[in-house]
Amino acid sequence: MSARLLPGGPVAESILADVSDRVRVLKDKGVTPALATILVGDDDASAGYIRIKQRQAADLGFVSPHAHLPASTTQAELERTIADFSTDPAVHGLLAQHPVPGHLDYDKALAVMDPDKDVDGMHPVNMGRLALGLPGPLPCTPAGIEALLAFYDIPVAGREVVILGRGATLGRPLAMLLAQKRPTANAAVTVVHTGVKDWPRYTQRAEILVAAAGVPGIIQPEHVRPGSTVIGGGVRYEGRRLLPDVDESCAEVAGAITPRLGGVGPTTVAMLFRNAITAAERATEA
Repeated sequence: MSARLLPGGPVAESILADVSDRVRVLKDKGVTPALATILVGDDDASAGYIRIKQRQAADLGFVSPHAHLPASTTQAELERTIADFSTDPAVHGLLAQHPVPGHLDYDKALAVMDPDKDVDGMHPVNMGRLALGLPGPLPCTPAGIEALLAFYDIPVAGREVVILGRGATLGRPLAMLLAQKRPTANAAVTVVHTGVKDWPRYTQRAEILVAAAGVPGIIQPEHVRPGSTVIGGGVRYEGRRLLPDVDESCAEVAGAITPRLGGVGPTTVAMLFRNAITAAERATEA
């Protein structure tokens, strides 16, 4: 058996087409949406991510003011830059690229940001909104996974979802998202992690398995329920080489699976822009 592939590209294209339409509506009202970015230091991967997001912003019709701070930037300087963008009414969304140099406290800096402009959806206020089921920017990778499952008509409501990984950016917020009462969620969600010695006992029963551990190859065919849906969310990089949590051989057991490349990544970026256009619409209505 070979699993049905679930590439993220078509999902992202659908989301970004909607974003593009919404940008045009705003421009017809005289408003150009703005997504500001902040990069600290000269990490090649981080700089590459910012370039990708800036190109996508231009393609969609956003303006994208950018602050590139030196690696020697102090905590106060970073927080002041975030505060300046946050209080600028012409800026609707804001992204501070992570990671930052080790002497900086990213979480402390993030708390300075206006939560309504947080396009990553990781501000403590937005995580609280998610926990309470209140409107707000959603964490991009979890929201992208929900959108991917919906796009490919993978039933979620009432099914058993197991997430291997409890991180703040994926495992925990995804569990809250997929447990909410919506047609594309409403699942029975179990979060397990590598600190649980018999974690395969949980993954083997999952109708939908999401790997979010950041441990290359941790999910092998024997950990997968035959015919289930497997989503590879966790990755690690070895230089420029991407090492996913899910071994490619799992495609011989699963019923549907995200590809090693081009799975969850494109949907994450698309959700960032969906958060940004929603923030621009909200600011315009206010």
